[in-house]
Amino acid sequence: MDMARQLTVLADEGEAAARDDGCAVLCGVLRDCAYKIRGRAELERATHRQQGTWDEHTGAGEG
Repeated sequence: MDMARQLTVLADEGEAAARDDGCAVLCGVLRDCAYKIRGRAELERATHRQQGTWDEHTGAGEG
């Protein structure tokens, strides 16, 4: 989840500094990847919580 947040911030900063369409497109791709990573991480977290293998302290699941 933290990685997705960092990618989103990077995309925002890059978009603000973009001087051409190519840079803006790259930032859009980066943002899309961040959303996909976040969505998958949320799904994995929910699955591990349901299985009882999610550690709330470390934010990690077994397996």
